[in-house]
Amino acid sequence: MDKQRALRATGAVCAALVVGAAAVNAALTGTHESQARARIDILVPADPGGGWDLVARETQHALRVNGIVDNTQVLNLPGAGGTIGLAQTVRREGEATTLMTTGTVMIGGIIVNDSAQTLEDVVPIARVADDYEVFVVRADSPLQDMGDLVEEWRDDPGSVAVGGGSLGGTDHLLAGLAARSQGISPDEVNYIPFAGGAQALTSLLSGSIDVGVSGYNEFRDQVEAGNLRVLGVSARERVDGLEEHPTLPEQGVDAVLPNWRGFMAPPGITEEERAELTAVVEEMVATPEWQDTLERNRWDDTFQSGPEFEEFLEAEIARITEVTEELGLS
Repeated sequence: MDKQRALRATGAVCAALVVGAAAVNAALTGTHESQARARIDILVPADPGGGWDLVARETQHALRVNGIVDNTQVLNLPGAGGTIGLAQTVRREGEATTLMTTGTVMIGGIIVNDSAQTLEDVVPIARVADDYEVFVVRADSPLQDMGDLVEEWRDDPGSVAVGGGSLGGTDHLLAGLAARSQGISPDEVNYIPFAGGAQALTSLLSGSIDVGVSGYNEFRDQVEAGNLRVLGVSARERVDGLEEHPTLPEQGVDAVLPNWRGFMAPPGITEEERAELTAVVEEMVATPEWQDTLERNRWDDTFQSGPEFEEFLEAEIARITEVTEELGLS
């Protein structure tokens, strides 16, 4: 009998210790943090196949493989330069299990589409990488380099159909900057917008457009297969993994425009919930899978969170807004 009492007493002490530890852990971590660890929806404000979609799916893979989040799903909400997805994110107010991919494209999309929602309506979580843009043509195109494209533009800007992402997005801005650097009015460029990179790629391969503009990875497979050719990269210096492709500046085209990628959360979440979502992303970018993603996709590791990311975002919004207005896209 005494032995049974002793066992019960020991069990009670152990249970108390477990409950106490759980209480301490809850006090330290907040009551809602486990939600993000159990499930996260990654909203992609674009069609499958584009840069934001690639970031989301590579993130999903790294989270799953490393057990950082139990369940993740990617939801595509394309349209209007990402502002449809932005509006949906704002509507998820208070949902601490949602991340939205974003970047340079959305800043221009907000301006061009006169969006009722802006990036000030969502919560900055982190910047995870920078991607560079490329001008590409079909392998049989008579355009051999950026000099040939510039010459065609000078003869008749409207004669060359240039396709890329939505109006005001990075692709559009880069085409305008490239033209302006050569004394050509950006609004004279025959720019054809698409909802996502996959559509632009299809149109380029079919001959519906003459030149494609987007992140390198959206054209990579077709470039490596020899079906497409890179005219120039939107970097100041040659990019690791793309050393064989010349930059725009070295061809006399002063247009440098990296495309940053990052995550935002819905409004109305607590500081503890924001910290937990930030921790999830911080753990994700430290995984071998994400490091492999950076290398495979030729992305620069530009991780930022907290005040550093907020300061970058404020400056980036001002920069893109100025460029958009200068190019007459607002």
